[in-house]
Amino acid sequence: QVQVVESGGGSVQAGGSVRLSCAVSTWTRRIYCMGWFRQASGKEREGVAVINVGAEGTYYADSAKGRFTISLDNANKTAYLQLHRVSPEDTAMYYCAVLDGYCASLPGYRSMDYWGKGTLVTISS
Repeated sequence: QVQVVESGGGSVQAGGSVRLSCAVSTWTRRIYCMGWFRQASGKEREGVAVINVGAEGTYYADSAKGRFTISLDNANKTAYLQLHRVSPEDTAMYYCAVLDGYCASLPGYRSMDYWGKGTLVTISS
């Protein structure tokens, strides 16, 4: 059973930074894609950033470009999302997800195969 576990959410002041972590267990595929999605209250879930594991390619939503960075600790099957210069509009539940395959672009959330339970990020002004 694949487990996806996020950590690192919390309350942050606008303009600050926060780092989210995502660990995947019992995963044996050589190439897969993992990343972050978020869902604000009353809105649809949207992609933030994904990274390929075992292959090249990272993809960001326009809202994340220049402010967020996704990175990978391959040995520990852990991905990180570093958020900088956050604003109240970044307040959301952030979910980590895994796609059993390669990402050629930022996928829609319905394409992802496994999900974590989410971690809440609240940005105060």
